[in-house]
Amino acid sequence: MAFSAQVRWIQGFTNKDVYFVDKNTIAYPCGNYIYFLDLNTKQQSIFQGPGTGVSVFTANGNNGVFAFSPRGLNPSIFVHSHPSLGLNNELKGSSKLDYISLALSDGGPYLVSCSSLPDFTITVWNWENATPLCQQERGGNDRCFLVFNPWNWLQLCAIDKSSLTVWNIERNRSIHVLKPCSVDLPDIDGAIAKRFVLSSHSVSEELCYLGPEMPPSAIAGLKGDNTEDIVNKLFQKARVTPVAICWTNTSQLYVSCKEGFLLLVDPQHLSVSTLFNPKTPNEVHELKHGFQALALHKDHLIAAGTNNVLHDLQIEGTQIKITKTWELACPVATALYSPDYETLLCVSDLGQIFTLNKNSSENMTKVLDVSCGDFVALSFSPTNKNICLTARDTGQLQVWSTDGKILGSLSQQTKITSLACCPIANYVVLGTACGKVLFIDVRDPQQPRIVHQTQLYHTSVEHLVFEQHGHYLFTSGPDSYMYVLDPKPSSKFAIFGYIILPSPSLTLSAQYVKESEQVKVLALCVDSGKNHSRTLTLLSFPAENLNKIPYSVDRNGCLSNNVINVSKYEVPYPLTSCALGNNEIFAYCHKKRTLQCFELPQNSDFSRSDQFIHLNPKCEVKGHALGPASLALSPHKLWLASLGRDGVLQVRGCASMDKCIEQQCHSLCSTGVQLVSFSADSQTILTANTKDGSLVCTNLRMSEGAIHRASDYSKSLEGHLKSQVKTENSTLGDMREWSEQNRQDSESTKSLSHKTWLESRQEAIVQESKETKKKLMKELKELRDTIQDMVRENDSVPEMERLEQNKFNLDVEGENILEAIMEEEVVKLRTETEWDILEKCYNRDALKSKYWDAMNVKGRSVRAFHSDYEVKNYPLEERTKQELEELRRVEQMRKIEKVQCTQREEEGQRVNIKSSSSFEFGCSSPYLYDQFEVLSREQILNQIILLQDVIRQVKTAFNKEFDAAHEQKVHELKNIQQRNTRVKEIMTTLDLQEKIWEPSLTIAECPEKLLTVKDSEIKTEKYLTPEQKEEQEKKELEEKIRLASNNDNAQEIPLDDMVGRVLEVNIEILKLEIPPPEFVLTKPSFQWNEEEIKMHNEYEIKSKNLNEEKEKYRNVMETEIKTLQSATKEATEKFDETLEKLSERKIKYEMAINQEQLKITHLVYTLLIEEEMRNREVELKLKLEQLLTYKDGIAVEVVKCKEEVDQFRMIYNFMVAEDKDLEKDFLKRFSNVPSHFVSKLYKMFKRRPRVQTQIPFKGLTLCGSIAPDSLENELKAMEKMNSPQNMPEGLSPLIWERFCIACRTKIKSEHKVKINALILAEMQEFLKKRSGEERAATEEIQTISEELKRLHKVKNRFMADVKVQFLLKWHQVEEANTELTANYSNSLLLHRRVVEDLNKTIRILAKQKLSTMVACKDFRKGFVQQEWEHKNKRMQIVDRENKARDIQMLKISEEQQEFLQKASGDSRMSNQVNHFEKKTDGHEQRHLKNVEFRKNKIKHLKYQATLKSRKTSVLDFRLSDMEVTVSEWKHIYNRIAADKPSIKTEERYQQILRRGTLKDLATAQAEELALLWDELECMRNRNFPSVPQLKGTRGQVYF
Repeated sequence: MAFSAQVRWIQGFTNKDVYFVDKNTIAYPCGNYIYFLDLNTKQQSIFQGPGTGVSVFTANGNNGVFAFSPRGLNPSIFVHSHPSLGLNNELKGSSKLDYISLALSDGGPYLVSCSSLPDFTITVWNWENATPLCQQERGGNDRCFLVFNPWNWLQLCAIDKSSLTVWNIERNRSIHVLKPCSVDLPDIDGAIAKRFVLSSHSVSEELCYLGPEMPPSAIAGLKGDNTEDIVNKLFQKARVTPVAICWTNTSQLYVSCKEGFLLLVDPQHLSVSTLFNPKTPNEVHELKHGFQALALHKDHLIAAGTNNVLHDLQIEGTQIKITKTWELACPVATALYSPDYETLLCVSDLGQIFTLNKNSSENMTKVLDVSCGDFVALSFSPTNKNICLTARDTGQLQVWSTDGKILGSLSQQTKITSLACCPIANYVVLGTACGKVLFIDVRDPQQPRIVHQTQLYHTSVEHLVFEQHGHYLFTSGPDSYMYVLDPKPSSKFAIFGYIILPSPSLTLSAQYVKESEQVKVLALCVDSGKNHSRTLTLLSFPAENLNKIPYSVDRNGCLSNNVINVSKYEVPYPLTSCALGNNEIFAYCHKKRTLQCFELPQNSDFSRSDQFIHLNPKCEVKGHALGPASLALSPHKLWLASLGRDGVLQVRGCASMDKCIEQQCHSLCSTGVQLVSFSADSQTILTANTKDGSLVCTNLRMSEGAIHRASDYSKSLEGHLKSQVKTENSTLGDMREWSEQNRQDSESTKSLSHKTWLESRQEAIVQESKETKKKLMKELKELRDTIQDMVRENDSVPEMERLEQNKFNLDVEGENILEAIMEEEVVKLRTETEWDILEKCYNRDALKSKYWDAMNVKGRSVRAFHSDYEVKNYPLEERTKQELEELRRVEQMRKIEKVQCTQREEEGQRVNIKSSSSFEFGCSSPYLYDQFEVLSREQILNQIILLQDVIRQVKTAFNKEFDAAHEQKVHELKNIQQRNTRVKEIMTTLDLQEKIWEPSLTIAECPEKLLTVKDSEIKTEKYLTPEQKEEQEKKELEEKIRLASNNDNAQEIPLDDMVGRVLEVNIEILKLEIPPPEFVLTKPSFQWNEEEIKMHNEYEIKSKNLNEEKEKYRNVMETEIKTLQSATKEATEKFDETLEKLSERKIKYEMAINQEQLKITHLVYTLLIEEEMRNREVELKLKLEQLLTYKDGIAVEVVKCKEEVDQFRMIYNFMVAEDKDLEKDFLKRFSNVPSHFVSKLYKMFKRRPRVQTQIPFKGLTLCGSIAPDSLENELKAMEKMNSPQNMPEGLSPLIWERFCIACRTKIKSEHKVKINALILAEMQEFLKKRSGEERAATEEIQTISEELKRLHKVKNRFMADVKVQFLLKWHQVEEANTELTANYSNSLLLHRRVVEDLNKTIRILAKQKLSTMVACKDFRKGFVQQEWEHKNKRMQIVDRENKARDIQMLKISEEQQEFLQKASGDSRMSNQVNHFEKKTDGHEQRHLKNVEFRKNKIKHLKYQATLKSRKTSVLDFRLSDMEVTVSEWKHIYNRIAADKPSIKTEERYQQILRRGTLKDLATAQAEELALLWDELECMRNRNFPSVPQLKGTRGQVYF
């Protein structure tokens, strides 16, 4: 088989990377191809990538260049030119997996790329020579998008989902460096929050109560380079998400955000201003839909939101004005201008592209409409060979022409999952995700319509398959049901029935076998959750109509075995797809990555459909590198096509599968399903990938014989079905379009529309079978009654005639099966129960070991008898060996420290401060540190261990008291129980029914009860093993024996009760009754005789005495009951009082524990603050080390840059000198030319042409470098200006040619000087920035060093500032304040004893006052007088105090004070004389200094006068020269005035020019000669350093 494949056309759109490649052509990637579309001519072209798919794509319309990177390992970047599509260069970077972003620059041959995992490296390339200029690792992330600044290629912007970064490229000749500048975006509320910077936090030297405040990084213990990023993510609000950016003509950035914000970013100052805030109510209402896409044209910004509106915005400052609005059919996702800024391109997510040309029209024009979405199914139409059909997951059916043009479409509101074209009518069948099957009429490709639909599943329809002659339509879903439908429109698409497959089908394939008149269907059945299987099911159907075959379908609609033959096959390896051929099966094995061919056996036994037939592959060839793959057979079954996830289409002959052709049709995809279909003539293949987005049509170029075979088969099939197709198409045309009204007419109720065909059929069967079921139940009841009568009759007959019970069982085998199933379930349930019990036992043992056995003291409580008091003890875990060793170590250390302290006793007494009340319980430790001594970390840790030991001692002390109380309660409960036993006996004797109070221990008081399960708690019958049963019987027997022995000793119990108390009255007295005489019952009283009367009187006396005895005994018993109950009450109340005291005692213990715990809390907090300060110190030191390393590197770089700048400046000066020499040599070169020509040529030599640069906006210039074609443009313009037409008349052509060469040389030299000037400026700027970085690093190092010093100071202060805890007695605060909240700022904290003594004194004085007031009532006037005198004295005291204050405030000078203090006048005078002498000496020294200063100044003035005289002499010398020059000019002027000006004007002018030229030449030669002398001396010193320098004179030339 010799043939090849060629791509005919591709279609598809993924709304990814749409760019202009020139002013009229756009390009975007589509699968493994790049699609080009001419917007004017609508001409399409494609370019196939070299790899397995286009990963990322970019283009630049100004340069006509596009670049892309293919998928795969170690990918390269390919740069091509348009429209030639030639390869310019291949860029091989360091990316291991993929590239995620590319961008081309407008300012030169530069490209930027960002690689994917693992390093996310941003690299800037020169794509002309394929060299990387600079790169930065970890510069991007997985969603990085890069854009060059169109006005400055040395600046680019990168955005991702949460940040915006401006990257600046700094150059130093051939060295390029990338420097990032992160922009702080506002948060989602619109507020601009600053980032956390490590060195910005400063520790305050003022200590607060909680210690110094540390930054979040120190609190969290973060270290390393990512500390700032982590802190910003954890402690700051969420930032806005940038979605689109646009560079302005002033190198600023417009940024649109997902939250609806529009921002203006200044990259130079890294400032952000909000132009539009959607949360501000006064903003423009039309822009509330956000900004999805941005494009800039001059001062107008094109913005598109999430709605279908496009706005033209004019922004002035922070004010936004909408100048124009366009409405589109769908939202715009991307907007961009063409290179000439004449065409605006708008791209939507729905696969539509619009253009706007302001010069020609103001309306949007749709240039492309292919829709978006993943392809889910495709097929060629067998009846209309000019169309093919595709279905997308969005619910859209598309009709394509065979030339790749879309003819029509039909959209559904549900997702489409499968598609198939009918071979006998021009319609297509669609399967939906909701389980419906839709029949679409496509006779008119431009207007497809739905003619019928049916509900078969509640889930998606996975497969739809026609066989080539159109006898049946087969459907399958995620379940095991496969439905068989009649595909004829004349039969209204009737459903024949369904078949239940062994499992859901992965693939479905059908073929018509003409020889046997059968239709065979092959299903690859898989288990749920798998995508491969080893089981194949082959079904054979008769070709005739199934409705004509009797008993072909049962009542439920299931096809019977009479019409279907089922064969099951098993293959050695699991398969992922298969196709049925002529007695062959073609399959793909993903495990082995091979294509296999299986030959079906000729005579298969269909009688046993449950048996599997093992198949071995007849042939096996290597398949796709990345699977699984989809298979498709050509209609004439001679060719097999396969498409794998590697995107490669393989076509091979079925006879010889080892030979095949390969075509890379799609990109490599790790997910998705591959779709492939043959045309009716087998010469065209249509392929798609569900995740690729591209539809590829490929032509097969075959041999003539192969073409004839395929054409003959297609024509014969077409001729065979021609009449049927015509009939069915006619019927199809008569069918009305399916609508909601059609559905209401065809269905009885609205609810039925949601039921499947099978459910509706089963519901009808259920309705029909209700009466039948009733009849059967009645007959069954009668049969049961008859059998029961027979059983009863059998029981009544003699035993010899009696039948066994199982003889009446109608289904013995079924009963055995049920018993076996029951036994199996019992075993299973028993096993599960045993495992459950084992798990619970394990959990119980684990919990008991952890929370019960590990406790040295179990937690329990004691409750009061008559109140709610409850006291709990302190549960204590057993100390571990490590804890005991640590405590022993600390105590030993403290012993040594105490011995050392006693040896060096300090003077003075140490203040002993009581810090807790634990010493009251004798639980203090002698090894505790004094609170003022706990300073170091080790001391704090030791103090914590000792305090924990004190807390344990306190808890242990309380537990002893608690245990005593608990034992007391247990003892009381035993006594109560004994008393209650006695009370019960008495009540039983007295036959009383009162309720007895019987207290007991609760679960909290006796937690051991939780570990014991009583028999009363078990609700189910306990299962006992035979061994346990025997053990239980032994225990019961022993219990009976014990009870019998207890009965034998029952006589001894009363003797024990009689010990220590008075013998009680016999209880039997209560049971005694005196019987009345017999005559009392037989005779009336009037018939009694005397003897009987006497006997009756004796009877009454005895009865009375007995009743009195009984009453006495009863009273004694009741008194005993009351005595026992009162004893119980008294004992319980006494215990409650004891428990109340214990509760109060526990409060004190709790106080002591909390006080010790408070100490531990303070110490732990101190350790925490110290740890935070240590983390901060480590963090600052790490940052300082990094800065020092960085500074050293920058310093070395600065020194190196300075040397390079100095060297290059010398080179530049030399080039400038050479350029000037060209001007000077011009006159020398043309010295033989007449002077008037020389002047004209010199003017032309100085003139420069104007070169027009193509800049989009007027007034804008590109930055970063000179355009690469500027020299060529200047030379071309110079050639136009120096054309022969501009040659002066009379000038020789040879001289003109020499002049043109000189001009070109001059322009090249000037261009070279300009380039080197720019390079020098860049180098100086680079040096300036590096120096600035060095200064910034130095400042930051200084800041961090100061922060470290401050931190050390604060740390030492904090550790020395010990927090001390001390106890205060109960106090009272009195505040005379009527406000609601008292102010205690001026209050005093006093001991309670002081307040109590004061109150006691007040009471005594009050009593005395009352007695005095009563006794001295008559002397009130005397008291009034005394009060007046007292007031007078107080006024005098106030007067004296005011005078004393005036005396104190009296101002007195020092002399007066000294005069007042010193009584001797001589000493005062001597002091004054000494003072004046010192003052005189000072004046003399100052005078000498002034004299010396004046002398020095006179010397300096003399020196300046000497210099002035020298300068004057030089000026006099130059004046003489100037006088000579003036005389010469005067002489020349006189000569000129004497001659005729009309004749000598030109000659005089030439002489003046020549003289000036000669002067300039002489000056330049003098300077050059001086420079040469300097170089000579430098070379002499360098070559002969030991030889004395030769003395020489340099010639000087004066003019």
